[in-house]
Amino acid sequence: MTITEAPPSPPIESYVTVHRRNPWRRHPGVRTGDRLSTGERAADVVRNGMGSWPFVFTFLGFMAIWAGFNGKHGFDPYPFILLNLFLSMIAGLQGAILLISAKRADSISSEVALHTLGNTARLQELIEANTVLTETVSQLATQIHAHICGEGAPATPVIT
Repeated sequence: MTITEAPPSPPIESYVTVHRRNPWRRHPGVRTGDRLSTGERAADVVRNGMGSWPFVFTFLGFMAIWAGFNGKHGFDPYPFILLNLFLSMIAGLQGAILLISAKRADSISSEVALHTLGNTARLQELIEANTVLTETVSQLATQIHAHICGEGAPATPVIT
């Protein structure tokens, strides 16, 4: 590869698919894979599963099948007492699941913020070093101009 050639880019489809599902997964400041605890991985799986349209449609389909199968003659006829019991248990767990997912999202946000803070500090140091180099180059250019053109020449070079 020569200097003018760009490095090969990743396939667009896989990039878009990964970023739609978990945009933070490829962020260099966020822990992933083996660096996560079992609870953090579980929170990611639950958040990504329950917070998706396939889950919503599957849940609605299950409810429709339950109501259709148990209408008047099934094992759980019309007021659906057993179904209400199950839904109440699920609702009781949803609060805890939402808190766990929110805690994991906060953890991801803080990791990204710390990474950004570190990058900002490094960029500030580079900008300051670049400013010093630019001032040095300006002084050297002025000295070279004065040396070449003589002492009576203007102190600042004229760039056309």
